[in-house]
Amino acid sequence: MEPLTIKTPADVLSFVGHTLGFWPQESLVCITLDANRVGATLRVDLPTRAGGLSYARTVADYLAHDTSAASVLFAVYTSEPQKPGQPRPHAATIAALTGALAERGMTLRDGLLVGDDTVSPYDGDPRVSVTLPLSATQSSQINAEFVYRGSTIEPTNCITLPTSKKETRTADAVDDRVKTILRMNGSEALEQGRALWAGMLEAISYPDDDQTISLIANFQVPAVRDQLMADIPGIDEPMDRVLLAQTDGKPQWSRVEWAQQLLLHAYTHSSTDHSAPILTAIAYVNWWEGRGSKAHQFLQLALEADPAYRLARLSDMMIGSGMVAGWNMDKDRAFRPRGLEAS
Repeated sequence: MEPLTIKTPADVLSFVGHTLGFWPQESLVCITLDANRVGATLRVDLPTRAGGLSYARTVADYLAHDTSAASVLFAVYTSEPQKPGQPRPHAATIAALTGALAERGMTLRDGLLVGDDTVSPYDGDPRVSVTLPLSATQSSQINAEFVYRGSTIEPTNCITLPTSKKETRTADAVDDRVKTILRMNGSEALEQGRALWAGMLEAISYPDDDQTISLIANFQVPAVRDQLMADIPGIDEPMDRVLLAQTDGKPQWSRVEWAQQLLLHAYTHSSTDHSAPILTAIAYVNWWEGRGSKAHQFLQLALEADPAYRLARLSDMMIGSGMVAGWNMDKDRAFRPRGLEAS
């Protein structure tokens, strides 16, 4: 695959949109640079309070994990208007970030201010700065190349779940299968669950209804559920290290993506009573891939289905604290082409 060359502000915004998969809103986006090579892409919500030294240090810590990066390109996406004679929106935040990066041996190379309809250089006099319409991104060379490769940019980061059948017959069948699993020896139940899941992950088509019912049932049993989630990346390391993305091995990302499709398929056959474990597993996939905001949304949906679902609640606390999956701290193991999000 030929490398992409970013030359204009429109190219930068197209790159960000396609890398994240959606158009940021009220966000700070940072891209690490090593000479003229692009590294990691990070998106975080803009702070609700002016300045924010702790916010800047947190962002700088994320960026510093790209040890080869020397500088950072940033873009502030906000609907906040530029007032004549006043500093740029979130100027105190950018000033704090400049200092926090300097402490880590990095510099802010350049910046953009992205409004609802236009983009302009962040630094300089807004009265003389060149302002471009956001529509320019549609005709940028980078956008054309990404579209050619099959990439799209969603208008927001809000997830849209496929329609769930929520059939009583399926719910009853899942309950019966769970009872069967619980009557089995623990190791036997785990072995059967893993064998079924491995077959699905290696297949090229969706499972039949009976297999789907068994999969949903397996995810209702915590001991089996945890191991099936850990089996998704295809890494033979301790389960807790896999779940927390702290492994030495690199995930098989095509396998992870297929697992998400299988889980979404299972969700469409799940009743509300059985959907929380499935939605939680999908949340982990999104977190592993650096999509913290979407992971949070899936966990919230899991808690709507079952407010007492402990794994979803604990996982949401973990992600909400700003913890980023370890794989995303290593550009050789991070999911591509998506960027990194910190919720």
